[in-house]
Amino acid sequence: MPERVTRRRQGGRYHNFQRCGAERSLPAGSLPCQGGGGLHSASGKPPTSPSPPAMYSLLSACTCLCLHFLLLCFQVQMFVAEENVDFRIHVENQTRARDDVSRKQLRLYQLYSRTSGKHIQVLGRRISAKGEDGDKYAQLLVETDTFGSQVRIKGKETDFYLCMNRKGKLVGKPDGTSKECVFIEKVLENNYTALMSAKYSGWYVGFTKKGRPRKGPKTRENQQDVHFMKRYPKGQVEIQKPFKYTTVTKRTKRIRPTNPS
Repeated sequence: MPERVTRRRQGGRYHNFQRCGAERSLPAGSLPCQGGGGLHSASGKPPTSPSPPAMYSLLSACTCLCLHFLLLCFQVQMFVAEENVDFRIHVENQTRARDDVSRKQLRLYQLYSRTSGKHIQVLGRRISAKGEDGDKYAQLLVETDTFGSQVRIKGKETDFYLCMNRKGKLVGKPDGTSKECVFIEKVLENNYTALMSAKYSGWYVGFTKKGRPRKGPKTRENQQDVHFMKRYPKGQVEIQKPFKYTTVTKRTKRIRPTNPS
Protein backbone atom coordinates (compact mmCIF):
# COMPACT_ATOMS: atom_id res chain seq x y z
CA MET A 1 0.00 0.00 0.00
CA PRO A 2 1.27 3.51 -0.68
CA GLU A 3 2.42 5.44 2.31
CA ARG A 4 -0.07 7.96 3.65
CA VAL A 5 0.92 11.56 3.95
CA THR A 6 -1.15 13.80 6.17
CA ARG A 7 -1.02 17.57 6.57
CA ARG A 8 -1.89 19.27 9.80
CA ARG A 9 -2.09 22.93 10.51
CA GLN A 10 -0.10 24.15 13.46
CA GLY A 11 0.46 27.81 14.13
CA GLY A 12 -0.70 28.95 10.68
CA ARG A 13 1.61 26.50 8.86
CA TYR A 14 1.09 23.05 7.44
CA HIS A 15 3.40 20.31 8.57
CA ASN A 16 3.98 17.15 6.50
CA PHE A 17 3.69 13.74 8.08
CA GLN A 18 4.63 10.50 6.31
CA ARG A 19 4.60 6.98 7.51
CA CYS A 20 8.07 5.64 6.85
CA GLY A 21 8.30 2.95 9.43
CA ALA A 22 7.09 5.39 12.10
CA GLU A 23 5.12 8.63 12.01
CA ARG A 24 7.11 11.71 12.99
CA SER A 25 6.97 15.44 12.58
CA LEU A 26 9.28 17.08 10.03
CA PRO A 27 10.05 20.69 9.26
CA ALA A 28 7.75 22.47 6.91
CA GLY A 29 8.66 22.25 3.20
CA SER A 30 10.50 18.89 3.54
CA LEU A 31 9.48 15.33 2.73
CA PRO A 32 11.13 12.22 4.06
CA CYS A 33 12.98 9.97 1.53
CA GLN A 34 10.82 7.07 0.51
CA GLY A 35 13.78 4.79 -0.16
CA GLY A 36 16.76 5.91 1.87
CA GLY A 37 15.29 8.02 4.64
CA GLY A 38 17.02 11.23 3.47
CA LEU A 39 15.39 14.61 3.08
CA HIS A 40 14.14 16.02 -0.21
CA SER A 41 13.26 19.55 -1.08
CA ALA A 42 9.74 20.56 -1.88
CA SER A 43 10.42 20.09 -5.63
CA GLY A 44 11.32 16.42 -5.11
CA LYS A 45 14.97 16.69 -6.42
CA PRO A 46 17.90 15.58 -4.26
CA PRO A 47 20.35 18.30 -3.24
CA THR A 48 23.53 18.50 -5.35
CA SER A 49 26.90 18.14 -3.70
CA PRO A 50 30.27 19.25 -5.12
CA SER A 51 32.58 16.59 -6.68
CA PRO A 52 35.34 15.42 -4.37
CA PRO A 53 38.96 16.41 -5.15
CA ALA A 54 39.91 12.75 -5.64
CA MET A 55 37.80 12.60 -8.81
CA TYR A 56 39.70 15.51 -10.35
CA SER A 57 43.05 13.92 -9.57
CA LEU A 58 41.92 10.61 -11.07
CA LEU A 59 40.74 12.36 -14.24
CA SER A 60 44.04 14.20 -14.66
CA ALA A 61 45.98 10.98 -14.13
CA CYS A 62 43.95 9.21 -16.83
CA THR A 63 44.51 12.10 -19.23
CA CYS A 64 48.26 12.04 -18.60
CA LEU A 65 48.42 8.29 -19.19
CA CYS A 66 46.51 8.64 -22.46
CA LEU A 67 48.91 11.33 -23.68
CA HIS A 68 51.93 9.20 -22.80
CA PHE A 69 50.42 6.23 -24.63
CA LEU A 70 49.76 8.28 -27.77
CA LEU A 71 53.31 9.68 -27.67
CA LEU A 72 54.74 6.18 -27.34
CA CYS A 73 52.68 4.93 -30.30
CA PHE A 74 53.88 7.87 -32.41
CA GLN A 75 57.52 7.14 -31.59
CA VAL A 76 57.08 3.46 -32.45
CA GLN A 77 55.54 4.36 -35.82
CA MET A 78 58.41 6.74 -36.60
CA PHE A 79 60.96 4.05 -35.70
CA VAL A 80 59.24 1.46 -37.89
CA ALA A 81 59.03 3.95 -40.76
CA GLU A 82 62.79 4.61 -40.53
CA GLU A 83 63.54 0.89 -40.44
CA ASN A 84 61.46 0.27 -43.59
CA VAL A 85 63.22 2.90 -45.71
CA ASP A 86 64.05 1.44 -49.12
CA PHE A 87 67.19 3.04 -50.52
CA ARG A 88 66.82 1.16 -53.79
CA ILE A 89 64.32 3.78 -54.97
CA HIS A 90 66.84 6.57 -54.34
CA VAL A 91 69.64 4.65 -56.05
CA GLU A 92 67.41 3.88 -59.04
CA ASN A 93 66.38 7.52 -59.42
CA GLN A 94 69.96 8.74 -59.18
CA THR A 95 71.11 6.08 -61.63
CA ARG A 96 68.60 7.24 -64.23
CA ALA A 97 69.72 10.86 -63.88
CA ARG A 98 72.16 12.23 -66.44
CA ASP A 99 75.62 13.34 -65.41
CA ASP A 100 77.19 15.75 -67.88
CA VAL A 101 79.67 17.28 -65.42
CA SER A 102 81.73 14.34 -64.20
CA ARG A 103 84.60 12.98 -66.21
CA LYS A 104 83.62 10.03 -68.39
CA GLN A 105 85.31 6.69 -67.93
CA LEU A 106 86.19 4.94 -71.19
CA ARG A 107 86.86 1.19 -71.45
CA LEU A 108 87.66 -1.07 -74.38
CA TYR A 109 86.49 -4.68 -74.43
CA GLN A 110 84.40 -7.26 -76.30
CA LEU A 111 80.98 -8.62 -75.40
CA TYR A 112 80.76 -12.39 -75.77
CA SER A 113 77.23 -13.67 -76.45
CA ARG A 114 76.23 -16.76 -74.49
CA THR A 115 73.85 -18.07 -77.16
CA SER A 116 75.76 -17.44 -80.39
CA GLY A 117 79.22 -18.12 -78.97
CA LYS A 118 80.52 -15.04 -80.82
CA HIS A 119 81.06 -11.37 -80.05
CA ILE A 120 78.83 -8.34 -80.68
CA GLN A 121 79.73 -6.41 -83.83
CA VAL A 122 78.79 -2.81 -84.67
CA LEU A 123 78.81 -2.85 -88.50
CA GLY A 124 77.67 0.69 -89.11
CA ARG A 125 73.88 0.72 -88.83
CA ARG A 126 73.73 -3.07 -88.62
CA ILE A 127 74.28 -5.00 -85.38
CA SER A 128 75.14 -8.70 -85.06
CA ALA A 129 76.78 -11.20 -82.71
CA LYS A 130 79.00 -13.10 -85.18
CA GLY A 131 82.39 -11.56 -84.46
CA GLU A 132 85.41 -13.71 -83.73
CA ASP A 133 87.78 -13.02 -80.89
CA GLY A 134 89.98 -10.06 -81.86
CA ASP A 135 87.77 -8.94 -84.78
CA LYS A 136 88.12 -5.21 -85.38
CA TYR A 137 84.34 -4.68 -85.50
CA ALA A 138 83.92 -6.52 -82.21
CA GLN A 139 86.06 -4.05 -80.26
CA LEU A 140 83.70 -1.78 -78.34
CA LEU A 141 84.35 1.50 -76.57
CA VAL A 142 82.13 1.62 -73.47
CA GLU A 143 81.60 5.07 -71.97
CA THR A 144 80.00 5.61 -68.57
CA ASP A 145 77.04 7.99 -68.65
CA THR A 146 76.38 8.42 -64.90
CA PHE A 147 77.91 7.48 -61.55
CA GLY A 148 75.77 4.35 -61.69
CA SER A 149 75.73 1.61 -64.32
CA GLN A 150 74.51 3.53 -67.37
CA VAL A 151 76.81 3.19 -70.35
CA ARG A 152 77.05 4.05 -74.05
CA ILE A 153 78.54 1.45 -76.38
CA LYS A 154 80.34 2.52 -79.55
CA GLY A 155 82.14 0.50 -82.18
CA LYS A 156 85.82 1.41 -82.25
CA GLU A 157 86.16 0.85 -85.99
CA THR A 158 82.93 2.49 -87.23
CA ASP A 159 82.26 5.13 -84.51
CA PHE A 160 78.58 4.10 -84.53
CA TYR A 161 76.68 3.72 -81.27
CA LEU A 162 74.64 0.69 -80.27
CA CYS A 163 71.03 1.89 -79.85
CA MET A 164 67.52 0.48 -79.48
CA ASN A 165 64.64 2.22 -81.25
CA ARG A 166 61.02 2.45 -80.14
CA LYS A 167 60.20 -0.86 -81.86
CA GLY A 168 62.85 -2.65 -79.81
CA LYS A 169 65.20 -3.19 -82.74
CA LEU A 170 68.97 -2.88 -82.30
CA VAL A 171 70.45 -0.33 -84.71
CA GLY A 172 73.64 1.67 -85.08
CA LYS A 173 73.58 5.47 -84.94
CA PRO A 174 76.39 7.98 -85.58
CA ASP A 175 75.10 10.25 -82.81
CA GLY A 176 74.82 8.70 -79.36
CA THR A 177 73.33 11.62 -77.43
CA SER A 178 69.83 10.11 -77.55
CA LYS A 179 68.65 8.13 -74.55
CA GLU A 180 67.91 5.24 -76.90
CA CYS A 181 71.69 4.70 -76.96
CA VAL A 182 72.02 4.42 -73.17
CA PHE A 183 71.96 1.02 -71.50
CA ILE A 184 72.02 -0.11 -67.88
CA GLU A 185 74.57 -2.76 -66.98
CA LYS A 186 73.26 -5.51 -64.73
CA VAL A 187 75.58 -8.10 -63.23
CA LEU A 188 73.58 -11.31 -62.81
CA GLU A 189 74.01 -14.07 -60.25
CA ASN A 190 75.74 -16.31 -62.80
CA ASN A 191 78.40 -13.58 -63.35
CA TYR A 192 77.00 -12.73 -66.78
CA THR A 193 76.16 -9.16 -67.75
CA ALA A 194 72.80 -7.99 -69.12
CA LEU A 195 72.21 -4.68 -70.92
CA MET A 196 68.79 -3.13 -70.36
CA SER A 197 67.60 -0.07 -72.27
CA ALA A 198 67.53 3.04 -70.10
CA LYS A 199 64.59 4.48 -72.05
CA TYR A 200 62.52 1.32 -72.48
CA SER A 201 62.56 -0.43 -69.13
CA GLY A 202 62.46 -4.22 -69.37
CA TRP A 203 63.89 -4.37 -72.91
CA TYR A 204 67.31 -6.03 -73.15
CA VAL A 205 70.02 -6.43 -75.76
CA GLY A 206 69.73 -10.01 -76.99
CA PHE A 207 70.77 -12.25 -79.88
CA THR A 208 69.69 -15.60 -81.29
CA LYS A 209 71.91 -18.65 -81.79
CA LYS A 210 72.62 -17.45 -85.32
CA GLY A 211 73.81 -14.07 -84.03
CA ARG A 212 70.77 -12.11 -85.14
CA PRO A 213 69.46 -9.39 -82.81
CA ARG A 214 66.23 -10.03 -80.93
CA LYS A 215 63.61 -7.33 -80.42
CA GLY A 216 63.45 -5.78 -76.98
CA PRO A 217 59.81 -6.69 -76.11
CA LYS A 218 60.65 -10.39 -76.61
CA THR A 219 63.55 -10.43 -74.15
CA ARG A 220 63.68 -11.21 -70.43
CA GLU A 221 66.43 -10.97 -67.88
CA ASN A 222 66.50 -14.72 -67.21
CA GLN A 223 66.92 -15.65 -70.90
CA GLN A 224 70.31 -16.80 -72.12
CA ASP A 225 69.87 -14.60 -75.19
CA VAL A 226 70.60 -11.49 -73.11
CA HIS A 227 73.61 -12.87 -71.21
CA PHE A 228 77.04 -11.52 -72.14
CA MET A 229 80.58 -11.79 -70.85
CA LYS A 230 83.20 -9.06 -71.00
CA ARG A 231 86.40 -10.10 -72.73
CA TYR A 232 89.48 -8.08 -73.56
CA PRO A 233 90.75 -8.20 -77.16
CA LYS A 234 93.78 -10.28 -78.05
CA GLY A 235 97.04 -8.63 -77.16
CA GLN A 236 95.48 -6.18 -74.70
CA VAL A 237 96.56 -6.49 -71.10
CA GLU A 238 93.84 -6.31 -68.51
CA ILE A 239 93.80 -2.87 -66.94
CA GLN A 240 92.65 -4.02 -63.52
CA LYS A 241 95.45 -5.92 -61.86
CA PRO A 242 94.58 -8.81 -59.56
CA PHE A 243 94.56 -8.08 -55.87
CA LYS A 244 97.81 -8.96 -54.13
CA TYR A 245 98.34 -9.45 -50.46
CA THR A 246 101.22 -10.36 -48.20
CA THR A 247 101.12 -12.66 -45.24
CA VAL A 248 101.94 -11.19 -41.86
CA THR A 249 104.00 -13.35 -39.55
CA LYS A 250 104.25 -13.05 -35.81
CA ARG A 251 107.05 -10.77 -34.69
CA THR A 252 109.87 -12.68 -33.06
CA LYS A 253 112.25 -11.48 -30.43
CA ARG A 254 115.54 -10.21 -31.76
CA ILE A 255 118.49 -12.29 -30.70
CA ARG A 256 121.65 -10.32 -30.13
CA PRO A 257 124.89 -11.94 -31.17
CA THR A 258 127.11 -12.96 -28.30
CA ASN A 259 130.62 -11.52 -28.15
CA PRO A 260 133.30 -14.20 -28.08
CA SER A 261 135.30 -14.02 -24.86
